[in-house]
Amino acid sequence: MKPKTVDEYVKSLEGWQQEIVTALRELVLKTVPEAKEAYKWSQPVYELNGPFCHIKAFGKYVNLGFWRGAEFEDPLRLLKGSGDRMRHVSLTDVKEIRQKALQDLLRAAADLNRVTGDPTKSARR
Repeated sequence: MKPKTVDEYVKSLEGWQQEIVTALRELVLKTVPEAKEAYKWSQPVYELNGPFCHIKAFGKYVNLGFWRGAEFEDPLRLLKGSGDRMRHVSLTDVKEIRQKALQDLLRAAADLNRVTGDPTKSARR
């Protein structure tokens, strides 16, 4: 049965994936407490004036993705991707979660949405 909520999504995962997704979920909600959590596009999505990040488990890794990842500073070069907007951090173990660095990225993503609005409605550059 396909998940319909974030809780169902988390419960559908096993082992290391569930551990990473749970830790990331807690980190997002702790860092941006005003964020709205939703299950959209088959993944947990976090919104503040539109979506700013998402969490997605894949076979060999879990991504913490950022809608506007190409637009903010990443001094530690954690973000991967080459599109014109989105970037992500890939994790294979909960020990790889760099809490402060990810919190900085989450704050930057939320701040961009506060200032520039919903990235799904913004005109493409």
